[in-house]
Amino acid sequence: MTDETPKPKRFYETAKAVQMPGGWTVELDGRSIKTPARAALSLPTEKLAKAIAAEWNAQDEHIDLAAMHLTRLANVAIDRVPETRYEMADELARYCETDLVCHIAEDSEELAELEEAHWAPLRTWAGQALDVILVPVEGIIASPQPDASLEAARTYALGLDDFALTGLLYGCGLFGSAVLAMAVVEGELTATDAFEVARIDEAWQAQQWGEDDEAKAVTALRRVEARALETWLVGLG
Repeated sequence: MTDETPKPKRFYETAKAVQMPGGWTVELDGRSIKTPARAALSLPTEKLAKAIAAEWNAQDEHIDLAAMHLTRLANVAIDRVPETRYEMADELARYCETDLVCHIAEDSEELAELEEAHWAPLRTWAGQALDVILVPVEGIIASPQPDASLEAARTYALGLDDFALTGLLYGCGLFGSAVLAMAVVEGELTATDAFEVARIDEAWQAQQWGEDDEAKAVTALRRVEARALETWLVGLG
């Protein structure tokens, strides 16, 4: 028996991106959206405001807030990130300590070669572009990463604005990788490509043993999240 929270009814006709002092917002029938903390939904670009307006216009009779990824990211960027920037920088460093692209398969040479064909160039890029040099290992046991690299990751995170930092940490959770998330924010990879790179192991296992319907459904939902992250970052410019 599931306890599903009822979805609110759609109470507006049209959502529209509107310019405001210092940025852009989204209005529902002429009334500006507020964040859960009752702050103005102040967005940095017209493109992002239009994308969020499109998300609201796409709702049916009931509003599926859980599926409105751009609106949720905007709420986080406005309500939470300004007060938690240092904690988020520390979280990025923790992802570096157990980064997906540093854990190479130890039971299959074929899978290990496939992973390294995609992951090694990204580790090299992170070291050269951001001074985040991470040490790969075989298997799931993490190896200590250089303190200088973890500090470089923190410095990188703190150098981003609140909206980009929101996207960065969202990407970390989606990909299980700080390297992939940083590559996406820096335009080295698209979010959709990074998602496929992150699931190389998963896709390989599915080819060997098959994939059940539940796993396929979860992957499909995560691909939607990856596309939303891509829209978020493109919207930021």
